[in-house]
Amino acid sequence: MLDFDTCNDARLRRDPAFDGKFFTAVRTTMIYCRPVCPVRQPLTRNVSYFPTAAAAERAGYRPCLRCRPETAPFCAAWNGTRTTVERALRLIEAGALDGDGTVNLLAERLGIGARHLSRLFAEHVGASPLQTAQTLRIGRAKRLLDSTALPITEIAFRAGFGSVRQFNTAFSKLYGRPPSSIRRRAPQ
Repeated sequence: MLDFDTCNDARLRRDPAFDGKFFTAVRTTMIYCRPVCPVRQPLTRNVSYFPTAAAAERAGYRPCLRCRPETAPFCAAWNGTRTTVERALRLIEAGALDGDGTVNLLAERLGIGARHLSRLFAEHVGASPLQTAQTLRIGRAKRLLDSTALPITEIAFRAGFGSVRQFNTAFSKLYGRPPSSIRRRAPQ
């Protein structure tokens, strides 16, 4: 993770070179953004920085509806044990933790223990494998809500949720509103 001053300078300049390398969380609104977000800049004393969108969500922040930080690229600073984490992320993206998938089964596929996998995620991602999977599911659902006219039920299952109730609960918890209120309206 970059230091506070570097992140703050990049945020104030809206530097696209830092997009996906950190996320800005605003304590007064409990919303997190990408460093390139066009919204009015918050006061420096009200911001914190996180290495990933999942880490910001774990800390209780909601994604900005304008810059959609949950769709930003993951941290480019992963080195060292990043290969295992990257493999795990590819498997999670492919649905390894959707449906009947568990962290134990994912760790087994990677050839490591579940506790070690959790430690690697805490170190590199700043969130658990399950929280990361939830963030990816919600991101897929948000993209489907924005770009299709599919029914909410169909979106929930295509995004990887086990039920519509689980989808509605996760979405409402993160965005503070039901999925139907996020759907982009067709131009009149």
